[in-house]
Amino acid sequence: MTEEHNWKFAQCFGDKGDSDDITEADIISTVEFDQTGDYLATGDKGGRVVLFERNESKKNCEYRFYTEFQSHEAEFDYLKSLEIEEKINKIKWCKRQNSAHFLLSTNDKTIKLWKVFDKSLKLVSENTMATHSAPNTFHLPKLTHHDTIVAAVPRKVYANAHTYHINSISTNSDNETYLSADDLRINLWNLDISDQSFNIVDIKPANMEELTEVITAAEFHPQQCNVFMYSSSKGTIKLSDMRESALCDQYAKVFEEAEDPAHRSFFSEIISSVSDINFSHDGRYILSRDYLTLKIWDINMDNKPVQTINIHDQLRSRLCDLYENDCIFDKFECTFSGDDSHVMTGSYNNVFHLYDRQGKTDIALQADKSAFRSKRLGSSRNRVSMARNSTNSHTEGMDFNKKILHSSWHPKENTIAIAATNNLFIFTEQ
Repeated sequence: MTEEHNWKFAQCFGDKGDSDDITEADIISTVEFDQTGDYLATGDKGGRVVLFERNESKKNCEYRFYTEFQSHEAEFDYLKSLEIEEKINKIKWCKRQNSAHFLLSTNDKTIKLWKVFDKSLKLVSENTMATHSAPNTFHLPKLTHHDTIVAAVPRKVYANAHTYHINSISTNSDNETYLSADDLRINLWNLDISDQSFNIVDIKPANMEELTEVITAAEFHPQQCNVFMYSSSKGTIKLSDMRESALCDQYAKVFEEAEDPAHRSFFSEIISSVSDINFSHDGRYILSRDYLTLKIWDINMDNKPVQTINIHDQLRSRLCDLYENDCIFDKFECTFSGDDSHVMTGSYNNVFHLYDRQGKTDIALQADKSAFRSKRLGSSRNRVSMARNSTNSHTEGMDFNKKILHSSWHPKENTIAIAATNNLFIFTEQ
């Protein structure tokens, strides 16, 4: 289904050459707009965080480099003989209170709160002895403004609270607390206290041989500070209320859809695992992504989703191949638009899809270097529509190494940021 649209490729950051020789450390692993949309953060596998700011001098929604800092370094856990990667798993912006920015970044084990601010560099005046003054008179040296730099300092380090790999962090609407989730536990933190957290979900069985599911994602409700949800590898989403009890192992609601017996296969459990969940901005709907589908749930109806959108159902016949090359375990993210009228998620061939909430329209765009080149040559619309038609018609030419896993939607405008390997793409609707 080809949809007419006004989406255009706007910008590309990163290596724009044709070389396929990509440094592993440069691969982008997370993308996140702040609450205003004026700033954009990316994290990569090399442990770096790169921030972009809106370029106010441009008429359209364009961004420019703001600052970059090394957030995490590779570590080694000597007790478990495990190497801890520096890769940034998630970045979340804290609500801005003053001129400085605060953001949380995490790798597999350690969460850090970063303060990013403009710092004035001052130099001491060279000459301390005034030439025109009386002899033997001493003048105190003066500090003069030399330059302004963007500084990033870690204000808090939240360490040693997770035995397993952290997959999610989510800031609360009270602006004081946040949660972090790993495979088996969810912890609640106060932003000001780094040496103590409260365990609010623990699904670890007494005997690890009885383990049947893991936590895949978790998020706070955007308006109710006591409500949060988490998803599991069994395809369920559990909504919990922290007012019920200190340990939220008794969830308030569970969102689950019965499996279609016609589609039952060896791979059913793998492809039903939820890779990402998101609340709508008003907190009424939940968006969830599994391997083949995107589901929209009404928070008041837990027996089935109000909408199920098939992303790439044509891959159902190739699940065996995807299992062999590990692509079946790819964790695609999903997100609502700023006004909650559309949803976005990624696919293969560097294609990503924008759907209206009813699933009636499908706009497929390609975040590829060809879009950058075609912008220099002219319109990218033809190239985008060609990509759309080729993606939907067959899977033979699909490049499973090119995939859109990470993306973010501007909270107030129709502008989206897409991570494609080591490039950051900005698309905007005009």
